[in-house]
Amino acid sequence: MRPQPKAVHFLVFPQVNMLDLSGPLRVFAMANELLAATGRDPAYEVGVIAATEGPLRSSEGLELCPLPLPDARSPCDTLLVTGGPGVDAARRDGTLPAWIGQRAAITRRTVSICDGAFLLADAGLLDGRRVVTHWSRCEELARRYPRVLVEPDSIFINDGPVWTSAGVTAGIDLALALVEEDLGHELALEVARYLVVFLKRPGGQAQFSVPLFLQSRAGGFAPLHAWITEHVAQDLSVGVLAQQMGMSERSFLRRYREQTGTTPAKAVERIRVEAARQLLDDTELPFKRIALRCGLGCEATFRRSFQRVFGVTALEYRQRFSGGAEALSRD
Repeated sequence: MRPQPKAVHFLVFPQVNMLDLSGPLRVFAMANELLAATGRDPAYEVGVIAATEGPLRSSEGLELCPLPLPDARSPCDTLLVTGGPGVDAARRDGTLPAWIGQRAAITRRTVSICDGAFLLADAGLLDGRRVVTHWSRCEELARRYPRVLVEPDSIFINDGPVWTSAGVTAGIDLALALVEEDLGHELALEVARYLVVFLKRPGGQAQFSVPLFLQSRAGGFAPLHAWITEHVAQDLSVGVLAQQMGMSERSFLRRYREQTGTTPAKAVERIRVEAARQLLDDTELPFKRIALRCGLGCEATFRRSFQRVFGVTALEYRQRFSGGAEALSRD
């Protein structure tokens, strides 16, 4: 007998974020199309479901016509709970969290995209689990649900039968990982290629860039960060940075920590590693020369710092993200 396609249900609500739905939805549809192109049966039967009767409107103004919410005890392989501006309203009466909790008990995988994690938390599915959501709501999730282990830097996290993703486009990365688990690495890469997702990011990669991270916390130090970016290979000790700001070292350290929530040394490391990342993208320079150009000293320091900031090794990054893999670490 031919294997039956896996039932994959996307749970939506009024004011859902369309990209939370459409990005992962397209990943599963593309997998089916690639299978069909080689004469194979579809792997997934995808449906969009909602508790709301009749059409509902997304946060972008697009009208959706989801299927009615099925019985919580009906078979389902994968349940994906979307996010968006309407997620808090969807939580308030308790109907959806209760339904999700019942559904998860008989579902192989329960998944949240972006701040859909709040619905899973209300259902009690995240207690004691490692999870992530959109970076702007990670602190709130941790505060509201102290038994949930929030890891704000990840793109997505798999903890047992529960998968959670960071914001918006990270849902595509998570969906690709689900396809890879079901159908293998090669097909998942082919899906990514057809969707022109050049980079199939691993789940542990940081969900926001170094410049955005520092910009969001810069306060009055934005000009200093710009100056550091232009002088990454030079001496960037606390004394030099304090002089650049016209401050004593003691005052500089205190005010910098207050305004950015980090130390000057960590900020310098992040900026230098971001410069190194750009060289990995744009050149075939060996690691040793990249380390020198970016003020990271030796190759070993560069490798350690890169993995600490981005959550992947420099070698993995170059293999996945750039065309310079043949020059990995030549002198």
